[in-house]
Amino acid sequence: MKALLVKKFSGLLTGVLLAGCGVQMGDDSARTPVTGSAGGASSQNANAKLERCDQSLGTLAVVEDQTAPWYYRLTREYKLTSTVPLIRLLVQQSNCFVVVERGRAFGQMQGERALQQTGELREGSNFGQGQIVAADYSLNPMITFSQRDTKGMGGALAVIPYAGALGALAGGVRTSEASTTLTLVDNRSGVQLASAEGAASNTDFNLFGGGFGSGAAAGLGGYTNTPEGKVLAGAFADAYNRLVGAVRSYKAQEVKGGLGTGGQLGVQGGMTPASQALTPASATAATSATTSAPKPAAKLAPKPAAKPAPTTTKPAS
Repeated sequence: MKALLVKKFSGLLTGVLLAGCGVQMGDDSARTPVTGSAGGASSQNANAKLERCDQSLGTLAVVEDQTAPWYYRLTREYKLTSTVPLIRLLVQQSNCFVVVERGRAFGQMQGERALQQTGELREGSNFGQGQIVAADYSLNPMITFSQRDTKGMGGALAVIPYAGALGALAGGVRTSEASTTLTLVDNRSGVQLASAEGAASNTDFNLFGGGFGSGAAAGLGGYTNTPEGKVLAGAFADAYNRLVGAVRSYKAQEVKGGLGTGGQLGVQGGMTPASQALTPASATAATSATTSAPKPAAKLAPKPAAKPAPTTTKPAS
């Protein structure tokens, strides 16, 4: 009887867990969040949930900070490569921006121009000046959170009678989660235009870890091969969709007097317009007292006393 119950519970739990597998992009499931290809404004086999634009908003370069701690973890711990190719595929498939090269291939572009200047290229190669397209914007990716084994299910079966053997199966199920951000910056002014956060999760377990035919009802090896790459791809796809939504409703921020002219928060003694508008309290009080107090009447200078007329005496005759 016990063996029969364990077998039934095992089959039921396995079906439920298999049905729940898959990468999550936002709130909906997406097994392959970044797929397909792109050529110009067209794309093939792109994720149906990826946001698209009828018209491009400008040119864009993806700039990755490879000195950041998240990049070290990405390449050393997860054994993954740069996020730039992934994000560039997303951007081109969406047609919201035109991607321009500013990565390693840009060095090759400069090398071809150097060969042109030395005269080594064939005539008509046309690598003259004034042909490189400027990048209107920069898109900066960042992984803000990535965690393995965030949820275990083994403890949930501990209260089910005769389910002790199923704990081996459920204990091998783990959820991997990731959170990312994308920041859009105007290259001419340096002003941040938009920023978005994305998240994804994935439930995975190894069905070939052994167990079903070895005497134990479910002796799986557990979480052995986590698809971190798929989770991060889903998180970046979610962040990009949110970024596109933000730029669609974009409204430029305005500062009185213009951006970068000092702002509206002045400081005493400062040189910005807002600072110059400030008046020290002592000077204000002195000015107020001077203008409100009546002026004293001017005193008349005293008139000098009249000098007596000189007298003359005649000599006696």
